Amino acid sequence: MGHDHDHDHHHAPPADADRRLLGLALVLITGFMAVEVTVGLLVDSLALLSDAAHMLSDAAAIALALFATRLAARPPSGGYTYGLKRAEILSAQANGLTLLLLAAWITYESVVRLIHPPAVGGAAVLVTAVAGIAVNLLVVWILGRANRSSLNVEGAFQHVLTDLFAFVAAALSGLVVLLTGFHRADAIASLVVAALMVRSGLGLVRDSGRIFLEAAPAGMDPAALGRELCGVPGVVELHDLHVWQVTSGYPALSAHVLVAPSGDCHAVREAIEARLRERYSIEHTTLQVDHTLDAKHCVDSHGASYKGSG
Repeated sequence: MGHDHDHDHHHAPPADADRRLLGLALVLITGFMAVEVTVGLLVDSLALLSDAAHMLSDAAAIALALFATRLAARPPSGGYTYGLKRAEILSAQANGLTLLLLAAWITYESVVRLIHPPAVGGAAVLVTAVAGIAVNLLVVWILGRANRSSLNVEGAFQHVLTDLFAFVAAALSGLVVLLTGFHRADAIASLVVAALMVRSGLGLVRDSGRIFLEAAPAGMDPAALGRELCGVPGVVELHDLHVWQVTSGYPALSAHVLVAPSGDCHAVREAIEARLRERYSIEHTTLQVDHTLDAKHCVDSHGASYKGSG
């Protein structure tokens, strides 16, 4: 006897509050970026210009996050049976790749300026960077109130957080130039920015890549999960176990479960669903539950097989 079960759940779309917070952050970032570009060109500071380029990527990341949250909130239609929930993951991956590309450009420019350092206006760099720290602290606080379990929102948050550290590096370089006249400090600060961008970018690309490749959620061991489910009373065997993420915070699982001939398929399915929901926060499940005598095709099953006590 086979039972295909697929829950219909209440996966809350990104809240309107998140969109308002992202919109406010976008206004602040865009406004200060214009100031920073102007000052950076006037005093020939790569630290400020690279930071402005990073702020441009911040603005793009937040705008992309806003667009992606609207797409992800749309109900399923046509051939998109999960809706457009993975638009958020596309956004996160784009943010990560942007950080890596910007880091490569800043690294190149920094090396050139280490070899041939231009004169940099230290006082202007210091003042602008301190103002930038204040603006970024405000934006970090704003985005920190949004739903950071979304990889999309987390991507925008990482952009801005990296920018905050970049402003600290720029402020220190401006102070060094102002006090000592060591103009290479500007390029060194830019290299620090690039390193931070690589760290954040790699993390976003890795996490979004795991979702696209339908890997198990981070920190979850499918083999241990399979063995645990086989401990549910009545389960004789479990195979074809797949666990993945549709998008951030939306894990899903499917499996073929074999129950003893005298077992209650419905009761076993409900017990497995309860275990997954309570211990792993997995609410979207597709379980095919058969009595062992009905499951002649199990010899051809794919994936790991786990034995239960029955």
